[in-house]
Amino acid sequence: MLAFLVSALALHAQPNSQFSVLNSQFEGSQLRSYDILFHEAMLERQKSHHDATFDLLCRCIELRPDASEAYFFRAQYYSEMQQADRALADYQRAAELQPDNMTYMETLAQAYIQKGRYGDAIGVVERMYDADKSRQELLETLYRLYVQEKDYAKAVDVLDRMELIDGKSERTSLAKSGLYIQMDQQQRAVDEVKALSERYPNDLNYRTIYANTLMLNDNRPEAFALLRQILNEDPQNLRAQLTLRNYYIGDEDFVRADSLTRCVLLNPHATAEDKIYQLRQVIGENEQQGGDSTQVLALFRQILNQPSPDADIAELMAAYQDLKKMPRDTVAATLAYVLQLAPDRASARLHLVQMAWEDNDDERIIDLCQQARQYNPEEMAFYYYQGMAYYRRDDTDHALEAFQNGISVINDDSSPEIVSDFYAVMGDLLHQKGREREAFAAYDSCLQWKPDNIGCLNNYAYFLSLKNQRLDEAEQMSQKTVKAEPKNPTYLDTYAWILFMQQRYAEARIYIDQTLQNDSAASSVELEHAGDIYFMCGDVEAALGYWQQALAADPQNKLLARKIKRKKYIKQ
Repeated sequence: MLAFLVSALALHAQPNSQFSVLNSQFEGSQLRSYDILFHEAMLERQKSHHDATFDLLCRCIELRPDASEAYFFRAQYYSEMQQADRALADYQRAAELQPDNMTYMETLAQAYIQKGRYGDAIGVVERMYDADKSRQELLETLYRLYVQEKDYAKAVDVLDRMELIDGKSERTSLAKSGLYIQMDQQQRAVDEVKALSERYPNDLNYRTIYANTLMLNDNRPEAFALLRQILNEDPQNLRAQLTLRNYYIGDEDFVRADSLTRCVLLNPHATAEDKIYQLRQVIGENEQQGGDSTQVLALFRQILNQPSPDADIAELMAAYQDLKKMPRDTVAATLAYVLQLAPDRASARLHLVQMAWEDNDDERIIDLCQQARQYNPEEMAFYYYQGMAYYRRDDTDHALEAFQNGISVINDDSSPEIVSDFYAVMGDLLHQKGREREAFAAYDSCLQWKPDNIGCLNNYAYFLSLKNQRLDEAEQMSQKTVKAEPKNPTYLDTYAWILFMQQRYAEARIYIDQTLQNDSAASSVELEHAGDIYFMCGDVEAALGYWQQALAADPQNKLLARKIKRKKYIKQ
C-alpha cells in the first residue's frame, strides 16, 4: 500500500506524467458530457418541457460549477417558481463567472431592482456603463436609481454626465434644480435654471421657467419683473401668462388673476388640453369661493364662440351643467352641440341616451342608438339600450335584432355586467317566441359572464321547472336568488314552485307563505301556486280559497275553473 501511494504522488508531481494525461482525458470527458446535457436542456426548453429542462440544468451545474450559462437559465426557472433569492444567487454567479456578458449584467441589475436592492443595482449599472460609454440609456437608469436611494449629489453627477454628451436641456436643468432644492441648496437651484435661460436668451420659455423658479424660492419681485418683460416682448406667451396668473393668486389679487384666466383661455396658442386644465382649475377655485356658475358658464361661452370650437370643452361644459343641476333641457342642448362638433363622440350620445332612459322616452332612445350604430358600431351599450327600449315597447322582433347585433361586438374587454344582461334579456325574448333551446343557451352564456345574475337565475330556474327538466339544477339556481333577496316575492314563488315540482310539498308551503307575506298584491300565478301547494299538503279548503282568488284575478283561466269545480289539483 505504501509503495502505491509513493508512486501516485510521484506521478502527480510530474507535469508530463501519465497521471496528468489521464486527468486531462477525464476533464475532456466531463466537458463533453456537459455539452451534451446542456444541448439536451435547451432542446427540452424549446419544447416547453420545463421540469425536464430544470433537472438537466441542475445536472449541468453539478458537472461544471463554472458554467455561467447554466446558472443564467436556471435562474429564470427559479424566478418562475417565485424563488427570488435562489434566482438572484444564480444571476449573481452567472455575472461573476462572465462579467463581460451584458445580458447577464442587465438581468442581475433588474433582479436587484425587483428586490429593492438599489445600491447593488447601481454598482452593476455603473460597471456596465464603464464598459460601454455609448449606452446612454444606462445613465437614465443610474439617475433614477440614485434618486430612489436619495443620493441626490450622485444623481446630479449623472445629469452632469448627460450634459457633457447632449448639452444643457430644459429637462436636465429642471431636474438638477429640483435635486438642489432637495439638498436645501436653493441658490444653486435658481442658478441652474438661470444658466439655462442665459444659454438660450431668445427662448422665452426658458426665461419663464427661470421666473417660476424665482417665485418658488421666494424671490417674487424679480420674478414679477421678468414675467412683465417677457409679456412685453410676447403678449401671447402662454407659459408666462400661466405663471403670472399663479403669481396674482399667491398675492390674492383675484381680479388680475381672473383677467389672466381669460387671456389664457382665449390664447390662440393654448391647446384644448391647456384650456381644459385651466377650466378645471377655475371650476375648483369658483366652487371654493361659493360656486357662482354664471362666471364659469360665461367663460365656457367665450371659448366656444372662438373659431374652431373644441368638442372636449363643450362636453366639459355639459358635465359642469350637470354638476350644477341645471335643467335637463339645457344639459341636453349642450350635449347635442357636442355631437354637432363631433358626431362620433360616444360619451356624449350615451349621456343623452341615459337621460332619455330616465325619462322613459323610448322613441328618443331608439333614435339616438340607431345614430350611434352608424358612428360607434363597436360600442355595445347602444345595442343594449336600443334593445331594452324596443323590449319596453313589446317590439320583441326589433329588440331581439338589437341584442343579437350587440353580441357580435363583444370582446375580452367588454363589461361582464352588460354582456350578462345582454344574454339574459335575449333568453327572455327567445323564450317568449317559443325558442326554448336557444333561450336556455342564452341563459347559459349569461351565467358564464356573470354567475350571480339574479334575474337570469330566477327565470332560467322557473322555465326549467315548467318543463320539469333539470330540477336539481333549477333548485340550486333558485336558491341563490332567495339568498340574495330573501324578501323578493317573485324569487320566493319560483323557489316554492320548484320544491313543489320536486314533491317537497312541506318545504314548498313555507316558501309560498313567505311569497304571499311579502307581496301585497299577489298575482294570479302566485295564488294558483299557493292553491296547488296547499292541496298537496292536504289542506283542500285553503287550496280552494287560493284558487278562487286566482280565478278572480284571471277569469279566463279555464284550468283554475276546473280545479275549483273538481276540488282537486289538475296537472297542466
